[in-house]
Amino acid sequence: MSGKNSHSNVAFFIPHLGCPNQCSFCNQKTISGQQKPPSPFEVQQTCQQALEYLGERAKQAEIAFFGGSFTAVERGYMVSLLQAAFPFVEAGKFSGIRISTRPDAVENKVLTLLRDYGVTVIELGAQSMDDEVLCRNFRGHTAAQVADASKRIHQHGFSLGLQMMTGLDGQDSQSCLDTAARLAELKPQCMRIYPTVVLKGTLLAERFLKGTYAPPALEDTVTLGARLLDFFEERQIPVIRFGLHASKEVERQMLAGGYHPALGELCEARRFLFREKHALESCFPTGCREVIQIAVNPKDISKALGQKKGNLLLLEKEGWHVRFVQDGSTAIGQVKICGGGINEMYP
Repeated sequence: MSGKNSHSNVAFFIPHLGCPNQCSFCNQKTISGQQKPPSPFEVQQTCQQALEYLGERAKQAEIAFFGGSFTAVERGYMVSLLQAAFPFVEAGKFSGIRISTRPDAVENKVLTLLRDYGVTVIELGAQSMDDEVLCRNFRGHTAAQVADASKRIHQHGFSLGLQMMTGLDGQDSQSCLDTAARLAELKPQCMRIYPTVVLKGTLLAERFLKGTYAPPALEDTVTLGARLLDFFEERQIPVIRFGLHASKEVERQMLAGGYHPALGELCEARRFLFREKHALESCFPTGCREVIQIAVNPKDISKALGQKKGNLLLLEKEGWHVRFVQDGSTAIGQVKICGGGINEMYP
């Protein structure tokens, strides 16, 4: 996946705390696998254990507070967590603190407080920039609030991360692509993309069981995901997460939706399939009966072939006879068509 993290976070999840309403898709206890929020003592203890485990690598790691809406929790509790984490950052043992929160909960006063306690990255759960989709899924904020909050975060010197979802009720592929375009204009330093998973006990589950909502099929989710990854990569915005973390609890609680334990890998393979087909059709517009050699960098061979050689099988089904070879001179992310007088590189 483009822009994948090169270090680990020491992550704490705060399920539901601070949320003024219940979003249609939300069951954070299932998503996080955690039933209760951490205490300041637990934050200190976990950070100390992480230091012992990571050693020097901890200096590149962040302390992260995810889930819920960090800046909307009871202010005393929020500050107590920051007070537990900040000494580790102040001493240079970790690189900073990362938090995720709602777009309607980042007023100037709280941003100043966050900066004083060593917060370096703020991620906003935008989910969509379509007000109709936001309303239908009970997000409780508007697209304009996402834009305003992003501007304030930049002004206060934080790195901005944005999160979007695909497959929400009322959301189609074009709405998702429009959301991606509007979020890119806000100049985030990173993105997370979460296809909707219908979990038991949520409003979307009720709608799904009644037949009034159906999430996109996994195949459609992967195709859209590949397009989104290409879109953000072209704009040099790293996508640091695509899809929920693989979880037995999510698998037990899900009814439908865009979940796969290797969803990011499926999207990367689909991106390569797009490139392979484009290269083949460009080089051989009338087709080719010969075996065509496709060269890729050794680091890309699994993506180029696809999961269980899925890309190879799809190309064969469409009448292309190809053989993949590993070639260290081929740039990462590119494919090279060889044979039949052709020797072309395609980005």
